[in-house]
Amino acid sequence: MTKIDIVSGFLGAGKTTLIKKLLAEAYPGEKLVLIENEFGEISIDGGFLKESGVQISEMSSGCICCSLVGDFNKALKEVTAQFHPDRILIEPSGVGKLSDVIVAVENTVADVQDMKLNSFVTVADATKVKVYMKNFGEFYNNQIESAGTIILSRTQKLTEEKLEAAVAMLREKNPGAAILTTPWDQLDGKVILSAIEKVSLADELLAKMRAEHEAEEAEHTHHHHDHEEHEHHHDHGEHEHDEHGHHHDHEEHEHHHDHDHDHECDDPNCSCHHHHHHADEVFTSWGRETPKTFSQADIQRILTALDSGEYGKILRAKGIVGGENGAWIEFDYVPEEHDIRTGHPDYTGRLCVIGAELKEDKLAELFGL
Repeated sequence: MTKIDIVSGFLGAGKTTLIKKLLAEAYPGEKLVLIENEFGEISIDGGFLKESGVQISEMSSGCICCSLVGDFNKALKEVTAQFHPDRILIEPSGVGKLSDVIVAVENTVADVQDMKLNSFVTVADATKVKVYMKNFGEFYNNQIESAGTIILSRTQKLTEEKLEAAVAMLREKNPGAAILTTPWDQLDGKVILSAIEKVSLADELLAKMRAEHEAEEAEHTHHHHDHEEHEHHHDHGEHEHDEHGHHHDHEEHEHHHDHDHDHECDDPNCSCHHHHHHADEVFTSWGRETPKTFSQADIQRILTALDSGEYGKILRAKGIVGGENGAWIEFDYVPEEHDIRTGHPDYTGRLCVIGAELKEDKLAELFGL
């Protein structure tokens, strides 16, 4: 299967730097082809890419947005037939509409069995979001609105307040994309790739809760007879792809009917009541991504507040957020137990809360979001 990744962005946003970083750190051992048009920045740097064993297929008819129907589909098929790559990176022209490129790839993929559109990313200079939205209107906004992931460059040049303001403007145009706000030099290319392909924190937490439930089930088999499981899981978790490959991640709303049945247990060592809830109880998840920084004391205060019951019946919370002086803080929460530790940089701060009857407005206020 050949994965197709589109890396769009205006000239000067840093696409070349990003692609070099991904080649060096995120795609080791992959057979990779780069398709770009001659207005791209990479032609200038073709030597580097050839040394990396990357085949460059340059578009013959200029701007990619002018050659979508003909050359583009042909080039994609020819490249696949000739090189059988694991991954094709497409770098459209800086003024191309990302939505057009996505449609062109989807049309090609429909004809070729072993190809899939894997991701579509927009690289955006964080310092120019406001001025570009104003000056380049439709073209710039199309790249922002159509992206599954927005990778911000030059975020280290902005104060936290200005970065949050830039992210808010992007969020308005694209409420679903993951927005990478951490400076690239603090990140391994694999973390950037994980931002593009990542499973949501909500999915990770639910999988963990399910695994724990199954382990408890196995341990206490003698207490369960004729157990029937009924699970309804309506998921809008972050980074879930819909039929167009789009991501939904900013504000997670996930409904999860618990399939645990309350049961009587005579074993004095049995902890099975700890995580078991009534079969009709509906869990939801609330999650956010944010460049906001926190202190360990902030997180301790927030997690302690979750125990109060004022925010709903909280079962789990998990997150990794920016800390003081460039540090990162990871936390896990189960009722009355808080684990707060130093973490590794993530692509942006992320957090997720799972429970019943969640008070989402109050949670947003508690985290200062």
